Amino acid sequence: MRKSLVNRAPGLFNRLTGIVLLVSLALLPAFPVAAAEKVEAGSNVKKVVWHVDFGDPIRLGSMLTSVNNMLTTYEEAFADHDIRIVFLGAGIRFVTGDPLAKTPFAEDKVLKQERKVLTERLQSAMGQGIKLELCKITVNAVNLDEGKVIKGVSMVPSGVVRIAELQDKGFAYLKAD
Repeated sequence: MRKSLVNRAPGLFNRLTGIVLLVSLALLPAFPVAAAEKVEAGSNVKKVVWHVDFGDPIRLGSMLTSVNNMLTTYEEAFADHDIRIVFLGAGIRFVTGDPLAKTPFAEDKVLKQERKVLTERLQSAMGQGIKLELCKITVNAVNLDEGKVIKGVSMVPSGVVRIAELQDKGFAYLKAD
C-alpha cells in the first residue's frame, strides 16, 4: 500500500502549505481595487443617478414623480440612499429662473407656466437629500451667471463625465422617457 505525501513526509507538506499561504498573502495587496469593489458592491446604500438633458417640462414633472416614488420606497424600507440628478444641455432650463433668451434653451410657454411648480419640486427634492448637479460646460455655453442657478445646485465640470464617474462608483443610471 502506497503512503501519501502527507504520511511520508509530514514536514515537507507543512512547509509547502506555509509557502502557499505566504505567496497568497503576498499577492493580496496587488488586488486592492477588487477587494474595495466587493465591499462597495455589498453596500446597502441604494445609489441612483438620473440624467436630464431634455427640455420638456412635462417630461421633467413625470420624472420627478418617479424620483419621489423611489425616495418614498427607499425610506419606507429604511434603506440608505444616494440619489443624484445631473442636468446638462437643455436640462439647464429647470435649474434657473433665467428665461435663457437667445439661447437654444429659451423659455417657452409651457416652461413659463410650469416653472414655479417644477422649481418647488426640485427644492423639495433637495430638502429630502436628493443632490442636484449642473454641467459647467452648459452654464458657460449659454453665458449664465452662476448666481441665477437655484440655490443648492452643485456645479460639476462636465455633466456627462459626472454621470460616468457616478456609474463607475456603482450608481444605477436612469433617464426618463
